Amino acid sequence: MTMRPFVIAAAAALLASTAVFAQQKQTVPAGKADAVIKAAFPTAPEQFLPRLTQDDTMKQCSASHNNPTKTVADEIQKREKATIEYPADGQFLGDWKKGEALAQSGYGLRFTDYPANRPNGGNCYACHQISKKEVSYGTLGPSLYQYGKLRNFAEADVKATYEKIYNSHSALPCSNMPRFGANKVLTIDQIKDAVALLMSPDSPVNKD
Repeated sequence: MTMRPFVIAAAAALLASTAVFAQQKQTVPAGKADAVIKAAFPTAPEQFLPRLTQDDTMKQCSASHNNPTKTVADEIQKREKATIEYPADGQFLGDWKKGEALAQSGYGLRFTDYPANRPNGGNCYACHQISKKEVSYGTLGPSLYQYGKLRNFAEADVKATYEKIYNSHSALPCSNMPRFGANKVLTIDQIKDAVALLMSPDSPVNKD
């Protein structure tokens, strides 16, 4: 057998075995996954441990592979929207400069960040393009460049942006975005600063 037919035969055998394996139903004993996760974090700080337990929304999203039925999606949105706490002063725009610093900071909620010695960051650039001048950003989330400009800086969109940042699941059930306010990752004032970064006409986000 020449080398070429041998390679083709080997590849065919590999694909066949992969197909058979894929057809086999893979099951995990109840509780085994949780045990593996906990075993992987033996030195987790006490404050970290609650994050290993899913709440009702995460359970529903996991069960549906992040694609819930409309009935479940509506249930999630209703429950998560009820968690939103609005600014006492009724103002949704903070300081966009502080919002930019917040977007650049990935500090908070890591093992090495306990005990915390400074405010948590939003780590927004890990998932989004925001400012035109920033060349390093993630693409898990949509681009937010010119976010406010594209929405004509509408007051309704300012409030909606606050709600999305406070609890993304209130806008998109099973969103990959953290529930920054509901899970106390960011304070209300920090969320207002993030809103200003996106919705202020003076923000670099909305400059050409």
